[in-house]
Amino acid sequence: MQYIIMNYTPPADHPDAQSVRDAADGEVWGAYTKALVEAGILVGGEALHPSATATTLRVRDGSRDVQDGPYADTKEQLGGFYVIDVPDLDTALEWAARNPAAASGAVEVRPVITRSQ
Repeated sequence: MQYIIMNYTPPADHPDAQSVRDAADGEVWGAYTKALVEAGILVGGEALHPSATATTLRVRDGSRDVQDGPYADTKEQLGGFYVIDVPDLDTALEWAARNPAAASGAVEVRPVITRSQ
């Protein structure tokens, strides 16, 4: 079964795109990604630009409402994600607990609905 692991980190941890790139290529995140690859469970994933670069869109009564910035003002920002393929939620949670974001922010795990389901 596939699960998405969403990495939420404090905005101050990665305030710009270069710091996101540096972290993704760095020792801690690099080791986590390498472990997922070596375990043969990584389906995909990417780092995201900081939430300040987000644009939020809503359509109400046929009109588009576009706002700069993230959907919600929160203590953590969605910084990236991994999609893994593991047997069950318990295994997904074991991998999520190893995610570097768990130490300073939060990690959200959700099952992915695939076309074959």
